[in-house]
Amino acid sequence: MPDLDRTQFIMLLGANPHASNGSLCTAPDFPGRLDRIQARGGKVVVVDPRRSETAERADEHVAIRPATDAHLLAGIAHTMLAEGIARPDNVAAHCNGLDRLPELLAPYTPEAVALACGISADTVRRLARELVAAPCAAVYGRIGTCTQEFGTLASWLVDVVNILSGNLDREGGAMFTKGAVGQPSSKGKPGSGKGFRMGRQVSRVGKHLEALGEFPVTALPEEIETAGAGQVRVLVTNGGNPVSSNANSNRLAKALESLGFMVSIDPYINETTRHADVILPPPSSLQKSHYDLALYNFAVHNVANYSPAILPLEVGPDGERQPDEWEIILRLASVLEGNGAHTDPNDTVRAGARAMLESAARDEFGTVHGRNVDEMEAMLGDASGPERMLDVMLRTGPYGDAFGTRPDGLSLDVLRANPHGVDLGELEAGRIPNLLRTSSGRVEVVPDMILTDLPRLEASLQRDWDSSMVLIGRRHVRSNNSWMHNIRVLTKGRNRCTMQIHPEDAARLGITDGAPARVASRTGEVVVAAEITDGIRPGVVSIPHGFGQDLPGVRLRVASEYRGVNTNVLTDEYFVDPLSGNIALNGVPVSVGPA
Repeated sequence: MPDLDRTQFIMLLGANPHASNGSLCTAPDFPGRLDRIQARGGKVVVVDPRRSETAERADEHVAIRPATDAHLLAGIAHTMLAEGIARPDNVAAHCNGLDRLPELLAPYTPEAVALACGISADTVRRLARELVAAPCAAVYGRIGTCTQEFGTLASWLVDVVNILSGNLDREGGAMFTKGAVGQPSSKGKPGSGKGFRMGRQVSRVGKHLEALGEFPVTALPEEIETAGAGQVRVLVTNGGNPVSSNANSNRLAKALESLGFMVSIDPYINETTRHADVILPPPSSLQKSHYDLALYNFAVHNVANYSPAILPLEVGPDGERQPDEWEIILRLASVLEGNGAHTDPNDTVRAGARAMLESAARDEFGTVHGRNVDEMEAMLGDASGPERMLDVMLRTGPYGDAFGTRPDGLSLDVLRANPHGVDLGELEAGRIPNLLRTSSGRVEVVPDMILTDLPRLEASLQRDWDSSMVLIGRRHVRSNNSWMHNIRVLTKGRNRCTMQIHPEDAARLGITDGAPARVASRTGEVVVAAEITDGIRPGVVSIPHGFGQDLPGVRLRVASEYRGVNTNVLTDEYFVDPLSGNIALNGVPVSVGPA
């Protein structure tokens, strides 16, 4: 994560924290933190095809061509190496493969990448020099760099540039959060492990690679449509809306109609859940306790915070209590296993919590190694549900009370006594190599899978990047996700689902501001109001995601009244980053004209 509170230079790619507040990078008042970088004399650079809300307030906006972030980063890394200004000394002793970078990045001269990126070679060189010259700096790439055809390579090159500029694992650079729970790097032998592996399985139809036990959602339609052993005939969704968010959404909607059975855990009847045979509504957010297991591990400051439920679960006239969401999930799992719906979900929770205690007691590098599991389990008391498992994770984690041997450590009771959270301190520098869990105990700078994909990036340097208009998405602070469109106060005001287009393109294509425009791709077409603005580079159009709830069967009263189209009618399920399988939501070839 970028050390926002201490850095003097930050370069943001594919990120608009003024709309998303940082998204994965967890930082209260992310925009204010960027302002404070400038206030202390630092510099904020935003790389984005569109002059986003964040770019408007940055010191510099680099209006890059969509889907060429990897090219720019490769050019920056090339410059650091070619000019002899790279300074990876702080982590070099813990890296394998640094010596391979000069040869691998040789094709990406500033002049070569400038043609692809649509920015000057001088800008590429200057950014490289500024990153090295700054007292401390961080490059941060977010969803815009991932959801494109070179997304994995772009993410890798973010790390490469942070290494070469000397800013990985140092104050003010790109650092590692130490979360209170849920981090594999806080367990087991420091500095060694099994490493990260992909492709242990491939999907049945499209041969997509598995990653962390999952296949990309682009595989879902074909797995439903294609007959044979392993065909998906039953689907469970929980809180997601893939018909809105998946590429070529019309195809997925049609595939869902052919399922044998579908269950959705969701409070809404939306584009996806309208296809379900059964909808199981969970309690509201105010009826559920919360600990952010994922995002606190991507925070810019180490912190832990637990929020108890504000409202009680409802009790019906028959005295039966409304089930919590975790109970719905476990009972549904019991049904799918053939055990019926009346098993006690807490039996599963207790078994899981005990298994976690047994694992922690076996960890010779952990804080409770060798402890009696029965004694620790007794100390959990009558805690049930996710809270029981959370208490185990907190108490056996890096800040935990180790079930009494570290009295000042964390437990769920400590978090309950501190309703505004517990400050666990600033991000710590120098955590490499102890946090590594690779088999070599070193940072593998050039993994084999990256090596096999680099020729594709090099070949793209010869592409005619101006051959067609391309589509990108965008967010607004009031509409980060589709469910927000069903809240009246968030939909008031001007129409935010517009197609932004540069004045030069509008004049060339005969498009008038405010008039309907037709946008078409291989997969479909939409008609959307045009918004002519010089805030987007020529050759690019932008339509926000998450709109288009006016479909048959959708019962979202506010959202269905609102203007808007689903941009994923235009995105292409075959236009993906081949390594991750991620959909390329940015840089989609389209044709544009008056409607």
